[in-house]
Amino acid sequence: MKTIVFALFLSVTLFSCKQEKLENTYTPRVLNVGESFNEFPKEKGDALKIVKIDSGRKEGDLFVLKFRDTAILILDKPKPLANRFYQPRFLNTQKTAALVQVADGSGLVSPFYIVSLKNEKPEVIKLDRPSAGANDSKVTAGLQELSLSTVLINNDYIVTLINGKVYPVKRQNEAERIQGKFLFNSSDKKTLVFATANSLYQVNYITGETVNLSVPAATLNPETVASNVQQNYHFKENSKGSLFLEKNDDNKIVDISEFKK
Repeated sequence: MKTIVFALFLSVTLFSCKQEKLENTYTPRVLNVGESFNEFPKEKGDALKIVKIDSGRKEGDLFVLKFRDTAILILDKPKPLANRFYQPRFLNTQKTAALVQVADGSGLVSPFYIVSLKNEKPEVIKLDRPSAGANDSKVTAGLQELSLSTVLINNDYIVTLINGKVYPVKRQNEAERIQGKFLFNSSDKKTLVFATANSLYQVNYITGETVNLSVPAATLNPETVASNVQQNYHFKENSKGSLFLEKNDDNKIVDISEFKK
C-alpha cells in the first residue's frame, strides 16, 4: 500500500514539474562605456534562442527569448515584468547576445534591452538614457535600420548586429535625446546627420566629434530637407579624418553617393 501511495505521489510530482514553466527573471544594469557583446560559448549549443509565440498581431509578431530551455524575463522597476518581445535580433553570429524591445503595447517608445551571455549566464543591459526633451514624442522613432548590420535606437544608440558593439550617440544637449530627425550617414557610415529645428546636427558616433551646422529655415522644410541638403552641401574630411557637411561652392559638382541612408 505504501508503495502504491509513493508511486502516485511521485507521478503527480513529475507531472507538475513538466507542467511548470521554466523561466528566470533578470534585473537590467546600465551599459558600460566601450562595452561589446561578442562572447563565444564555452560549450557547443550554449546560445540564446528566439522563439515565436504569436503572429499576425497588429503590433507585430511576439517572441520569447530563451537560454537553453529557460525563458528570460526582465524586471526593470517601476516598469511591469517583461516576458514578450518584438523582433529580437542577434548581435553576433554565435548568438550569445540579442537586442530586444519589450512588447508592452507602447509602440515605438517601448523600452529596448540587450540580453547577453557572460560566463555562461544571461545578463540584461538597458538601452535607456533619461530625456526631458520638448519634442521627445516626435523624435523617439524606436529602431531605425541604417544598414543590414547597423541600427539606430531612439536617436541615442548605434548597435551593430555582427560584432555586438553598442555606441551611445553624443547628444547635442546631454539632458535630452537629439531633438531632430535622422537624415543619413556620411559615406564612411560614421557620421550621423540630424535635421533639428534650426540646424543640421552632426555626430561621429565612433570618435564623439560633433558639428552643429546652422542652415536657412527653407533648407529644413520637412518635406524637402533631405534633397535640399544633398543638393547644397557636401561632406568634407577634417584634420582627424572625420567627415562633416559644409556648404557647396557655386561650382561644386553634386555627388549624391556621399550620402548614405
